[in-house]
Amino acid sequence: MRSPALIRSADTADAAGIAAVYRPWVTGSVASFETEPPDAAEIARRMLTAPRLPWIAAERDGAVVGYAYAAPHNARAAYRWSVSCSVYLAADERGAGTGRALYRRLRAELPPLGYVTAFAGIALPNEASVGLHTALGFTPVGVYRAAGFKAGRWHDVGWWQLPLREPPAEPVEPRAWAPAPASDDGAAGTPAG
Repeated sequence: MRSPALIRSADTADAAGIAAVYRPWVTGSVASFETEPPDAAEIARRMLTAPRLPWIAAERDGAVVGYAYAAPHNARAAYRWSVSCSVYLAADERGAGTGRALYRRLRAELPPLGYVTAFAGIALPNEASVGLHTALGFTPVGVYRAAGFKAGRWHDVGWWQLPLREPPAEPVEPRAWAPAPASDDGAAGTPAG
């Protein structure tokens, strides 16, 4: 049995590795509704988009093998305490517990920033992603029928929700995230598991 991947904050230096992990999900699956894989420069731009939200990397032998991130759930102002979350893994990381470890770390980063609710959209059918999100406490809240057309057919998207903390009566503005320096990340991060 191989050792767990290292889980750590991601920064723009990881953009090329993240782009490489994401590329097959764009070009060879319907898990992403993008049709052109973004390059490292575009990934770096997304990582720095305000409000800056957490990006978490899984590393094995110095290479990025997976990542999770949060993005604004919707651009309208009243949604600013909600995020959408995604996780992507290299093919040989699936089933190794890396996705769970990435999401656990991402989930821990969000409440201190002021976020209240996380959402995840999953192109259906996708038993592995549904299983992962359900195991981590996400609950299904609905399905958008025929939401996207890719690979020659229409696809439904299921939505899952995870409460991050009790909704405050008077929320304060969410704070921007900053990647933890390597020394604050346990030298290089924490093992998945």
